[in-house]
Amino acid sequence: MISFSAFVKRFLSDPVAIGAGLVLLVLVLMAVLAPLLAPQNPYDLMQLSIMDSEMPPSWKPGGDDRFPLGTDAQGRGVLSTIMYGTGISLLIGLGAVVVQGVLGITLGLLAGYKGGWIDSFLMRLADIQLSLSTLMMAIIALALFQAAFDANIYADYAIIMLILVIGIAEWPKFARTVRSSVLGEKKKEYVDAARVIGLPARKIMWGHILPNTLTPVLVISTIQVAEAIMIEASLSFLGLGMPVDRPSLGSLIRSGFEFIFSGSWWITLYPAIVLVVLILALNLMGDWLRDVLNPKLRRGED
Repeated sequence: MISFSAFVKRFLSDPVAIGAGLVLLVLVLMAVLAPLLAPQNPYDLMQLSIMDSEMPPSWKPGGDDRFPLGTDAQGRGVLSTIMYGTGISLLIGLGAVVVQGVLGITLGLLAGYKGGWIDSFLMRLADIQLSLSTLMMAIIALALFQAAFDANIYADYAIIMLILVIGIAEWPKFARTVRSSVLGEKKKEYVDAARVIGLPARKIMWGHILPNTLTPVLVISTIQVAEAIMIEASLSFLGLGMPVDRPSLGSLIRSGFEFIFSGSWWITLYPAIVLVVLILALNLMGDWLRDVLNPKLRRGED
C-alpha cells in the first residue's frame, strides 16, 4: 500500500491530477454551498416570475445582471439551477455507488472466500446482469414506477428510486473486482493463521481480507460515480429521471433542449458543459488513482 506522503507527492507532481482535483473541488463546493451562494432558489416558487423567462445571459442584449447565465422557460436563473442540479447529480451518483458497493463487496467477498457452488451461482448471476443494459433495466423499472404512482409521489421518491435502480443494476462490477482480489488474498499466510487460531469466516472476510482489497474498490468507485451520473442524466433526458421542479443536470439539459433551435441555447448549453466537465474530472481522477495504486505499474516506473 502506498504511503500517504508518497500519494500526496505523486498527486502534486501530476498536472492532470491537480487540474481534475481542483475542478472536482470547485464543483462539489458549488453544490454543497448552493443555498448560500446561488443568486436564486429555483425550488422557491415565490422567487420565480414568468416575466423573467428565457432571458439571455447578462452580457447579451436583453440580459439581466440578476441572471449571469440567463434564465429558462420557468424564469429560473440557469446559474442557480446548475448549482442545485450539480448537487442532485452528485448525490445520486454517490448514493448509487454506496448501494453498488454494499451489494458488490458483500457478494464478492462471499463468492471469493466460500468458492464452490456459492461462487458459481453468484458469478453466473453477475454474468446475467452484466449481459443486460443498465439503462434498459432502469428505463423499465422507472417507467413502471411512474405508471404505478402519481406525479407527486414520483417526485418525492425520484432520488431514492434512481439511487436504488442504478445501484442494484451495477453491483456485479464491484463483486467481480472484490472476488478476484479475495481469490489472491485467501491463499496468503495471514489468512491461514487466522483460520488456525479459530476465527470465524465472517471475521476473517470482513476484518482481515476486506481491508486488503480496498485499493481496487477505491479506484472503481471513482469511475462508477461518473457512470452513475451519466446514467441518471440519460434517464432524466428521457423524462424518467428527476422531475422538472427538482432538476439534476440531465433534466436541465432536457428542459432546455426544445428551446435550443428557437435561440435560447443557454438553457441547455451551460448545464451540458458542467456535466461534461464533471464526468471528465471524475474519470481522470479514477484513471490517476488506478495508475498510482496499482503495484505493477509502480514497479514498472521504479
